[in-house]
Amino acid sequence: MKKRRQHPNFQKAMEYIYTLIGASFIALAFNLFLLPNQVASGGVSGISIILANVLGWEPAFVQWSFNIPLFIAGVLLLGGRQYGLKTLVGTAFLPFVVYLTKDIEPWTTDPLLAALFGGIGAGLGLGIVFRGKGSTGGTDLAAQILNKYTGISLGTSIALIDGVIVLGAAMIFDIERGLYALIGLYVTSKTIDLVQVGIGRSKMTMVITSKQEEVREAILNKIDRGMTKLTAYGGYTDQERPILMCVVDQSEFTKLKQIVKSIDPSAFVIVTDASEVLGEGFKRE
Repeated sequence: MKKRRQHPNFQKAMEYIYTLIGASFIALAFNLFLLPNQVASGGVSGISIILANVLGWEPAFVQWSFNIPLFIAGVLLLGGRQYGLKTLVGTAFLPFVVYLTKDIEPWTTDPLLAALFGGIGAGLGLGIVFRGKGSTGGTDLAAQILNKYTGISLGTSIALIDGVIVLGAAMIFDIERGLYALIGLYVTSKTIDLVQVGIGRSKMTMVITSKQEEVREAILNKIDRGMTKLTAYGGYTDQERPILMCVVDQSEFTKLKQIVKSIDPSAFVIVTDASEVLGEGFKRE
């Protein structure tokens, strides 16, 4: 049965919905965990936590005052095409939800729990926003500007900006709060990866065997997985030794090992994790 294609307008609408839902998760994580426990784990949200505690400024207003100018700077300095309406929506909507939920009761007063679950919530929200091909702006735009005009790599630029914010939190609050902020940053990055890639893991196997036809037939018929034959040459003999490359689900991996071992006990098998696999028999975008 032919898969029905989604209308482009529906896909576009879903991207905006992802951006709004993701921004809401980030805002809730901010008010439930990060702000009340002074966990300033980078970004404009971290700046707003510092200024809220030091000067008593409303975090949502601080975020607007940074995000909107950074968005305008991104349009002017980096080229407007890559900063569409979704970025503006994410940039403006996140502080809006922060303001709407500012009186919500914190879920914990333990800074470690706040760093862990605040990081999970922020990472979940950012992952959803990225799934919708959107952005919440903030220091990511500042990092791109720094990258363009200084030549510093984008990853280093982001690390520098977040590092300055975390260092500021450690100096203004205490060292422990800075360490908790680092934990929050780490958990956020790992959660983003989890949302982007998914929980499931596949295994990519590369089999070097003198009985390649028997192994190939067994994998095709007993596991029902396709494979790719790669041309390789032995480093010692300089003779052609084809490699069978096959990607299987984690649940199928044990069966594949048993099949290869039963046919050729001396086969050389290389196994690596495949974090995301798209295509026939696997996930489709």
